[in-house]
Amino acid sequence: MEDQRTHIISALVLHKPGVLQRIAGLFTRRGFNIDSITVGTSEHADIARITIIAKGDERVLEQITKQLNKLIDVIKVRDLDPESTVKRELCLIKVHAPSEQVRSEVVQYASIFRGRIIDVSPETLTIEITGASDKIDALIDMVRSFGIKEIARTGPTAISRGTKTI
Repeated sequence: MEDQRTHIISALVLHKPGVLQRIAGLFTRRGFNIDSITVGTSEHADIARITIIAKGDERVLEQITKQLNKLIDVIKVRDLDPESTVKRELCLIKVHAPSEQVRSEVVQYASIFRGRIIDVSPETLTIEITGASDKIDALIDMVRSFGIKEIARTGPTAISRGTKTI
């Protein structure tokens, strides 16, 4: 059996209702699991970029790519090479911070990880951080002892480095 590896699949699709549902349905019908999916507008207003993170061997990747290319609203599909890809994630972390000492420590941790405080309430601080998933995981681990009230993560999105385009 081939190695299961994480694939970063980038697809340009027509930006219209139902496209994401058809793509998710394709994965469901084929029994493929989506670890993460992000969708947003691209450099063209009528085209969206979908970034899908999925695990599988080369046969699974080939099946996914072929099936995606068969969908009428899909313009282009590419498996991005992790070595030549910029991949980032956004995370919002609401941390319990009832005292000045705790607030000071949370602010320091956020600063060390190049995060920033985006909301303050009498009992909490909300940190915004972007970067690699392992960097975000590390910050979460550092502030966990204070008490995490809420976490919202986007999942990774990716784009090719340099002049390559999808």
